[in-house]
Amino acid sequence: MSTSTTGVVGAKPGNTTIIVAVLAFAGIVVALMQTLVIPLIPQLPTLLNTSAANTAWVVTATLLAGAVAVPVMGRLGDMFGKRRLLLVGLGLLVLGSVIGALSSSVVPLIVGRSFQGLAAGVIPLGISVMRDVLPTEKLAGSVAMMSASLGVGGALGLPAAALIAEYADWHFLFWTSAALGVVVIGLVLASVPESDVRAGGSFDFLGALSLSTGLITLLLAISKGSTWGWTSALTIAMLVVSLAAFAFWAWWELHTALPLVDIRVTIGRQVLFTNLASISIGFALFAMSLVFPQVLQLPGSTGYGLGQSILAAGLVMAPSGVIMMLVAPLSARITTSKGPKTTLMAGALVIAAGYLIGVFTLSAVWLLVLISIVIGAGIGLAYGAMPALIMGAVPPSETGAANSFNTLMRSLGTSFASAVAGVILAQMTISAGGVSVPSEAAFHVTMAVAAGAAVLAFVLAAFIPRFKGSPSTAVNTSTAPSEPTPARH
Repeated sequence: MSTSTTGVVGAKPGNTTIIVAVLAFAGIVVALMQTLVIPLIPQLPTLLNTSAANTAWVVTATLLAGAVAVPVMGRLGDMFGKRRLLLVGLGLLVLGSVIGALSSSVVPLIVGRSFQGLAAGVIPLGISVMRDVLPTEKLAGSVAMMSASLGVGGALGLPAAALIAEYADWHFLFWTSAALGVVVIGLVLASVPESDVRAGGSFDFLGALSLSTGLITLLLAISKGSTWGWTSALTIAMLVVSLAAFAFWAWWELHTALPLVDIRVTIGRQVLFTNLASISIGFALFAMSLVFPQVLQLPGSTGYGLGQSILAAGLVMAPSGVIMMLVAPLSARITTSKGPKTTLMAGALVIAAGYLIGVFTLSAVWLLVLISIVIGAGIGLAYGAMPALIMGAVPPSETGAANSFNTLMRSLGTSFASAVAGVILAQMTISAGGVSVPSEAAFHVTMAVAAGAAVLAFVLAAFIPRFKGSPSTAVNTSTAPSEPTPARH
């Protein structure tokens, strides 16, 4: 196994900016898949001639596929080359987009969306490539930029998708994503070098199967619980299977020689509390996406709705994506001078401040823009710090798996947000024009819960050990052991 360190692969100084730009663009394109079909959801039953329950799988399938792909691709990237697996992920995105573009019924569209979800591992793999090929002095800012792309793509995807959905045939959404995927593949092939850091060994198929089972059943229970009933036999069965699968997975990973995810590293204080904080930050990120479009589009006759179009609702969200990218250099500077723990805690407080504004008022479009900018700034700070904390605690040969697991924790947070906010908005309703809609109080309560999640992230981050040494090396490989983990039997 190679144990080369940061910058060894040989990215020339003049090429580092190009590498970072290409990888960040790849991350944005992949993150766009999260919001690609959101503007279409109300129209999908009519467009596909099926029920709303069936079309809901167009969103759920992407979530489930991503949950499986992220840890698996991370480990395979450590074994066979991160750039190689990154290209595989982008290829799956293009394949899924083409299938979606050619679909006229719900089943092939679900298949296409599943392939798009399999590309979710691109962002953590891109971060890991950066650790291996960039010089140390460029690493903190580059990692912050790449990490922020997860939020940037989601925020910018909504207005872009709304614009296309409003003025063009819906299939054009998928042709556009396919074209973007092809462009990114070409850019990666032309400018991103392969890392020579390899974990070696064999793939942990049983670990992948048990983790995938646990994740799929958990996410099904979370995403479908409101439809099936939170106390229904099916929901409870999913949760029981999930708990059993996770218990077996943890036992197996502790006893196999070459685990999919090194549990001993994962439960280390720095990695554990970073991942727990990531769940809370992911929750806070998605709550805004659930509240703002509804408040903006509800009619003014409700007394609190702002009567805007879906395109206007998307445009309100767009500044948060821009600010995430702009804040990335600030996140890197704080990490360099004070350490990534401080950056994460600062980001959590900024997110909480943004949501607290929404707890008291959501009465004007400009206020929602302001709140989205504040929350976006906090997300940019926090997301930039997480990979630095993870990579400062794991060996170079495990960065793909570790970053992928951290990305998975963020995704779990967004799933929890969808479930919790869905319950709040479904239970606290009023009648408007004979239709039941969420009450004003429901939106304020959801904002308060999201603020609480951000405060929880701050508290969890406080338990992360303070980095010992120069914070500028917080994402350097020297902060983690470079020897492989001893085999376990």
